Amino acid sequence: MREALQRFVAHLRDEVRASPHTVKAYHRDIAQFLDTVEQTTGREATPDDLAVRQVRAHLARMHGKRAPSTMSRKLSALRRFGEFLRREGLREDNEAALVQNPKRGQRLPVALPVDDVTAMIEAPIADPLDPTEVRRRRDRAVLEVLYGGGLRVSECVKLDLSHLRWDGERLLVRVVSGKGGKDRIVPLGRPAAQALREYLALREHLLTPRSPAEAVFLGNRGGRLSDRQVRYLVERRSSEQARARISPHGLRHSFATHLLESGCDLRAIQSMLGHASLSTTQRYTHLSMGRLMDVYEQAHPRARPKPSEGDGH
Repeated sequence: MREALQRFVAHLRDEVRASPHTVKAYHRDIAQFLDTVEQTTGREATPDDLAVRQVRAHLARMHGKRAPSTMSRKLSALRRFGEFLRREGLREDNEAALVQNPKRGQRLPVALPVDDVTAMIEAPIADPLDPTEVRRRRDRAVLEVLYGGGLRVSECVKLDLSHLRWDGERLLVRVVSGKGGKDRIVPLGRPAAQALREYLALREHLLTPRSPAEAVFLGNRGGRLSDRQVRYLVERRSSEQARARISPHGLRHSFATHLLESGCDLRAIQSMLGHASLSTTQRYTHLSMGRLMDVYEQAHPRARPKPSEGDGH
């Protein structure tokens, strides 16, 4: 079995031309499996040991000690090794291919409390390097749009003036070619609309002969504002004003979570976020459910802990 492993490694390196990192990782993962088999059986591993029962037992020993992604990679190595053994005539089939990948835990998005987001957006800005008002107005408008419409950072910086549809104090934003190449219409609240009006009134001070005439958000040198500049703005402002440092996507998560907690319909949130599948939006229900449980435990008489006998009433 060890000789077969060496031939498999040579096959990966010379014929498949896998990267050195992949070759090393696969060799290590398969050798670890062989070590486990030999330690538990007290004999040398054979091709027959690459069976469903042995592979599952090997993965079970790692449960809780390795991330699901790591276990999936190790299983992938065993599957490829099993297929190599089958082609070499050392096994009749590849039982490792019958073992399912470990389920990956769902990563819940980080969402800031409403008060933290408000502090981020409304904090007074003192920037001695920027004596003009236009940059401060622009940054406020960027934050309002990201949170007010749940836009991705790439969608925010690509906004053009023709994408803004004003209706009195209300504003609709046409997000062109969002993720998946689909356009969508997103409503913005009055604070975001007002912040945009105040910025656009001063936008001409950022214009240069090379400025893109249609771009809503312009950088300090007149070009279209970049993703990197927006990320720096959000990370800096959240580290100063909020209890957690977040990325622009954190504002998008906060937008969705706050809408859901306020009773907004899940499909409406899906439409505003531009998710192709409702299942993608449904992950926010996990956050909302956690909040719901907190409120329930604080409010419901049967959920509150009973007073100890020493408590007098």
